[in-house]
Amino acid sequence: MTGDPPLRAGPLDDRPPLRAVGSDGRPPLRAVGFDGRPPLRAVLFDAAGTLIETAEPVGATYARFARAQGVELPAERIGDAFRRVLAQAPPMVFPGESAARIAALEREWWRQIVRGTFRAADQTARLADFDACFDGLWEHFARSEAWRCRDGAAAALAGLRAAGLRTGLVSNFDQRLRAILRGLGLAGAFDVVVLPADAGAAKPDPRIFERALAALGVEAPRAAFVGDHAEQDLRAARRLGLRAIDVASLATLAGLPGILAPSPPQETR
Repeated sequence: MTGDPPLRAGPLDDRPPLRAVGSDGRPPLRAVGFDGRPPLRAVLFDAAGTLIETAEPVGATYARFARAQGVELPAERIGDAFRRVLAQAPPMVFPGESAARIAALEREWWRQIVRGTFRAADQTARLADFDACFDGLWEHFARSEAWRCRDGAAAALAGLRAAGLRTGLVSNFDQRLRAILRGLGLAGAFDVVVLPADAGAAKPDPRIFERALAALGVEAPRAAFVGDHAEQDLRAARRLGLRAIDVASLATLAGLPGILAPSPPQETR
């Protein structure tokens, strides 16, 4: 139970943007970018595969829980099955439902992903107690210990905010994500977190991006989006007018502030 694996697009979709004017007590920024484009005011991020990742491969975790139910399967085979099943799954969106009902539907959505994963890995496999296996996986991935920050993630967020940029998270994760972020020490690093349960939409639907932009009070051309999925993150962000950045194009996330909020060029004499 985790996010889709990365599909790589290109690096930065155009030249790196430069600083904007701050109006909320953060360090002041220039009103006009040095490259002549509208300066950035906000940076949005994907979650799984971009800022956070599982502490061990998903296939290894599923294999361990299956073993406890009497089924031995190679972790690599389960991991491959998981990616295929997840890629074919419908969006985890339940418009018109109450918050409590959405939480139950999200859990059931993941139940079908787990069941489909084991079936895709081995049609003959029969877990002694599927419900116990699923419950264990659900609880495991709800704990922050099952996740870790990607290298440079905390430094990137701190650097962007120090430069006066607002930060947000736009993820197709379920509602467990907020508790995971708190456990990883990242919850306070975002001005807004938007999930499908909040927006009634999931990436690549533009409405989930628009919900975050509206909450930040920022127009799309004044924001960047950092993600790892070619369609759900990068192409979707570009279609809406955001500056899309493939996280795979970065040597380290820690370098992101230097790209998105660089220091002004020095005059030569």
